[in-house]
Amino acid sequence: MKLETIAIHAGYDGDPTSKAVAVPIYQTVGFEFDSAEHGAALFNLEVPGNIYTRIGNPTNTVLEKRVAALEGGVDALSVSAGMSAVYYAVATITEMGNNIVSTPQLYGATFTLLNLYIAKQGIGAKFAASDHPDDIEKLIDENTRAVFCESIGNPAGNVADIEGLARVAHRHHVPLIVDNTIATPILLRPIEYGADVVVHAMTKFMGGHGNSLGGMVVDSGKFPWRDYPDKFYMLNRPEPAYHGVVYTEHYGAAAYIARCRTVCQRNTGATLSPFNGFLLLQGVETLALRVERHVENGRKVAEFLRDHDRVDWVNYAGFSDNPLYPMAQRYLGSRRPSLLTFGVKGGFEAGRKCFNAFRLFKRMVNLGDAKSLSCHPASTTHRQLTPEEQLRVGVSPEMIRLSVGIEHIDDILADLSQALDKA
Repeated sequence: MKLETIAIHAGYDGDPTSKAVAVPIYQTVGFEFDSAEHGAALFNLEVPGNIYTRIGNPTNTVLEKRVAALEGGVDALSVSAGMSAVYYAVATITEMGNNIVSTPQLYGATFTLLNLYIAKQGIGAKFAASDHPDDIEKLIDENTRAVFCESIGNPAGNVADIEGLARVAHRHHVPLIVDNTIATPILLRPIEYGADVVVHAMTKFMGGHGNSLGGMVVDSGKFPWRDYPDKFYMLNRPEPAYHGVVYTEHYGAAAYIARCRTVCQRNTGATLSPFNGFLLLQGVETLALRVERHVENGRKVAEFLRDHDRVDWVNYAGFSDNPLYPMAQRYLGSRRPSLLTFGVKGGFEAGRKCFNAFRLFKRMVNLGDAKSLSCHPASTTHRQLTPEEQLRVGVSPEMIRLSVGIEHIDDILADLSQALDKA
C-alpha cells in the first residue's frame, strides 16, 4: 500500500466483537486473565495478549502498527509525549559511563534533556560543531552507544545527511537515532537512508490538531545487536528487570523496541492515554492531505517574507541560494516543510513586537497544527539556554519561528503583513 492508504488502514482489520469500523477506545487499566496459568504465560511472553495498559493497550497498538508501517519499521512503542520518546530511545541502550553523540541543531527541550538531565544519570552527550558526518565522527569513542539527530532541525531548519550519519555510526558499531517529527514519513523516511531508530512527537504534525500529547519510538529492526554482545549486553543477556528474557533471542529483529517497552515504559510509566491514541489515529488518517497544504502554504509564506522590506533574512530550504538547499533537495525532493524562521529588522525588540502583533497566528510553542502558529524562540523554547548556546542551536534574538497552517493563504499573508507593519 502507498503511504496515503497505510495512514488510514494499517494495523486494523476491524473489531472481531463489535465489527466497529473505527478503532475502539479501550479505556481500561487492565485486562482479565483466563487463569493463573494464562497470566503466567503472558508474563513469560509465551502467548500474545494484553496485561496492563501501562505496557500495552489495543487502541495504542493500532497506532503503533500504523506508524511503524508508515516509517517502514518492524514495530513501534507509543508513549505519553515526544520527550518521553527521545528519552526512552536513548535509555534503552545506555547506562552510566556511556555517551551519545548528537548534531547541535536540536529542539530546546531535547538539548536540555541530553545536555543536563541524562548527565545526572551518568550518561554523557557530545554535541558536534556541525551536523556534518565528519564532525560527528570526531566525537565517537569506545563508550558511545548512539548517534542522534533531527531529520529537520527545530528551529534551525537544517536537513541532516542521514545517509552520511548512518554510515559513520555503523562504522563504529552504534545505531543512528533520528527524530523525524518535522518531516513526518510523508516527506522523509529515515529508515530508507540507514536510520535504525526513529522517534516522533506525535503531538505535532502526526496528530495535527493540537489536542493530544503523544510520542512514538519506531524500531527499524535492522541494527545487528547480536553482533555486539558486550556493547549492547542488555539486549543479549538475561534481563533481570523482566523475567530473565534475552531480547535478541526471544524477539529477534524487534529486540530493541521490546526492551524499550518492557523495561523503560513498564518501570517508568510514560504511557499514552488510549483516548489520546484514538485522537492521534484520526490525525494520522489525514496526514498526507494536510502535509500537501502545509508545504504549499509554507512556500508562499517564505516567498512573501523574502520580498518584504521589514524582514532581514528568511531561513527556508526551498530557496536555491540557501546553504540548506542541496541537502533538502537530496532528501526532500521538491517539497519543503512548513516550519521556517525569519528575522525582523531591528533585533530582539522588533522580533518581540512582531510576535505580539499576530492575530491569526497563535502565539505558542507547539508546531505542526492545522492552525498557523508562531514562536519567538529566544523568549520561549530556548530561553533556558545561554545566548551562546542559542546561537549554537540556530536561534538568534530577532528570530521568529512559523509553523504555517492550512488556512487560506490570503489570510495568512494578511496577518504577517499587519504584524510586520507594527514591528
